[in-house]
Amino acid sequence: MLGNANSSDRQDRRALILVENLSVPFDRRVWQECTTLRDAGWEVHVICPRGTKRDTEAEAVIDGVRIHRYPLRAATGGPAGYLREYGSALWHTVRLARKVGPVDVVHACNPPDLLFLPALWLKRQGARFVFDQHDLVPELYLSRFDRGEDLLYRAVCALERRTYRAADIVLATNESYRDVALRRGGKRPEDVFVVRSAPAVERFQPVPAETELKRGKPHLLCYLGVMGPQDGVDYALRALAKLRDDVGRTDWHAVFVGSGDAFDAMVELSRRLGLSEQVQFTGRIPDADLVRYLSTADVCLSPDPRNPLNDVSTMNKVLEYMAMGRPIVSFDLREARVSAGDAADYAPANDEAEFARLIALLLDDPEKRARMGKIGQERVTGQLSWRNSQQSLLAAYAAACRDLAPASAGGPVRVRRRRRR
Repeated sequence: MLGNANSSDRQDRRALILVENLSVPFDRRVWQECTTLRDAGWEVHVICPRGTKRDTEAEAVIDGVRIHRYPLRAATGGPAGYLREYGSALWHTVRLARKVGPVDVVHACNPPDLLFLPALWLKRQGARFVFDQHDLVPELYLSRFDRGEDLLYRAVCALERRTYRAADIVLATNESYRDVALRRGGKRPEDVFVVRSAPAVERFQPVPAETELKRGKPHLLCYLGVMGPQDGVDYALRALAKLRDDVGRTDWHAVFVGSGDAFDAMVELSRRLGLSEQVQFTGRIPDADLVRYLSTADVCLSPDPRNPLNDVSTMNKVLEYMAMGRPIVSFDLREARVSAGDAADYAPANDEAEFARLIALLLDDPEKRARMGKIGQERVTGQLSWRNSQQSLLAAYAAACRDLAPASAGGPVRVRRRRRR
C-alpha cells in the first residue's frame, strides 16, 4: 500500500477532485491521481464535465472511483462565452458537491482559476484545499489571445492570487511552476509539491511498425496532442512546407493526431500550404490506433513555440513520445529540455527553417534516432516515472491532512444540506 499514514486512517479519508476543462478518465493526469489515491486507501470522488464521444454518462464508478459528470457547452463568442461556460460549470460543481457530502480534501485542477470558489465553501465545512495547477492561467491568457496585459489579464492574475491564498497545499507540475507558486503566489516551500505528469507506461507499449501507415513514403512523422492557438501546429505545418520546398524532401508522410479548437484552421492551413496529400489529420483516435502510429513514426514533432506559457510548461506529448522510444524535434524551451534531455534535437525558438533541417538530419540517421529513443524510454521509466510523482502526491495529501479528523469518522468536515421545503 502506498503512503505514509497508517492504513486504518487512510481507509476513512474522502477526497473530491474538481475538474472543468476535460472529462475523466480522459484527463490522464487526473486519472492517475485518482487511482494513486484509491490505492492508498482513499475514497475518491470526481466532479467533471461530460465528454462528447466518451465519458458521456452522468455518473460512473470506474475501478473504484466514483465520477459525477455534468453537461457543459464549450465557450464560443469571446469573453461572454467563457462567462457562460464557467458560470454553468460552477453551478453544477456546487450542486454535485452537495450530493457527494463531507470530504477531507477538495482537490481543484485548473484551468480556470475559479474552482477556489466551491473549494472555499467546502473549506468552511472543514475540508482542506489542494490546488493542482495544471496551467499558469495568466501566461495562458497572454499566449493564447495576444491581447497584452489588459483588464482581463489583470482579472485572471487576481483570480490566481485568490486561488493561491485559499489553497492549503499547491501541486506544481514542474520546478518552473513551483517557483511561480513561491514567488508570485507567496506560498511556503513546505506547502508546494512537484507532482510531474508522466505517461502511463502500460498505455504506451510499442507494437510492430506498419509500413502502410506511411502511405507509400519511406518515413513517417507524427504529432500528438491538443490543437489550440498556442500549441504550434501551424509552426509544424510551415516547417513541413519548408522541408518540402527549401530542403527538397518529399520522402515523408505526416500524421497529426488530436483535436482542439484550432483543428479546422490547421486543416485549412495545410490545404493552403499544398500539404493535403502528405499531411493527414486523424482527430482523436483510440489508444490502440495511437500506439500503431507512434510505433511506426520515424520522428515525432513538438512544435510548441516559445511564449510565456510554453517555455515553462511540461508537454505531455513529449513524455508520451519518449515512452514510445521515438526521437523528437522540438523548439528550444526551458522545460522541454528538462523533460527530454538528449531524447530531442532542439531548433532555436520559433525557427521553422531550422526545425525542418533537424527533421531532415534525423531522417538520414537511423542510428541516432534509435539512440535518442532509448534515452527517452530510460528517462520516462526512471527519473520521470509516475512512481516518483505518486510519492510526492501522497506526501502532499499527508501534509494537507495533518491534525484533521476523517470526515467519515465524525470529524469536522460536514456539508450543511438545505432542508427540503
